[in-house]
Amino acid sequence: MASAASFASLPLPELYARVRHHVPAMEWPVFARDIEAILTLKRQHNAVILAHNYQTPEIFHTVADIVGDSLALAREAVNTDADVIVLAGVHFMAETAKLLNPDKTVLIPDAEAGCSLAESITAEDVRRLRSRYPGVPVVTYINTSAAVKAESDICCTSGNAKKVIESLGVDRVIMLPDEFLAQNTATQVLGIEIITWAGHCEVHERFTPEDIRAVRESYPDVVVLAHPEAPPEVVAGADYAGSTAGMADFVGEKRPARVALVTECSMSDNVAALYPEVEFVRPCNLCPHMKRITLPKIRRALERRQHEVTIDPAVAERARLAVERMLAVR
Repeated sequence: MASAASFASLPLPELYARVRHHVPAMEWPVFARDIEAILTLKRQHNAVILAHNYQTPEIFHTVADIVGDSLALAREAVNTDADVIVLAGVHFMAETAKLLNPDKTVLIPDAEAGCSLAESITAEDVRRLRSRYPGVPVVTYINTSAAVKAESDICCTSGNAKKVIESLGVDRVIMLPDEFLAQNTATQVLGIEIITWAGHCEVHERFTPEDIRAVRESYPDVVVLAHPEAPPEVVAGADYAGSTAGMADFVGEKRPARVALVTECSMSDNVAALYPEVEFVRPCNLCPHMKRITLPKIRRALERRQHEVTIDPAVAERARLAVERMLAVR
């Protein structure tokens, strides 16, 4: 690992300083070539890069203009004055950015960057649920396709699910598609019945209570943070449960000596870069879809204007309404 003195001779030393704990100095020149090109292309095309918290540090801390969880990216996408938005994340996030910026060009660096949750439910599934439960409002997680959002009343994220459900003023809702998020949210909205769907995140569903027990046995002083997409028994065993933004805020505010983030691996890497004095235990799982996004693919997307995200206008109009209703909830 390079020291502060030695990496001053590397290309883009000020950016390398942000990721030096995660990127070996010998590898940095390769990254730097793409980073320099991306920074130039962003200026040329008046482009902005939105990066989810699960992106790798060399993306998250060097070329991204806006970073955060799904809710933060959705909110910030509305405010950008860029002509081009590059979404460093998965496809449903790029669709959401397009919904909120219909007149802008939205690119995703890899068109195959999908999501197990988004693929677990279709628009037809939502229509069938509406027929089975007439009059019951449908709350759809942001981790869904535009077509599914279009069949919904309102969207939510893991960071605002409780507020969204309570804003409806009803005693029964359908919450799609993440079964565990719905079950974990149900413990926070007493008196409201939540009808669930059996969709799961392939990253978070693999965590078990045994994982947490093993971490605590090895590190008795560890503070465990879990994502609400994890099974309820995992969330129950954590010291705190919240969205990726909530986890990052917790670490920043509490500064625990040792912490375990029960979520995607790059999340820990990105937060650790901000708080090097905190020791991170990593009982993590990789998201194969997020890892399809790389610096070379971001560069190619900007150079070639490739993988543009488009949505059928009839679908987009209804899906946009569900997202905008969510954004109106404070």
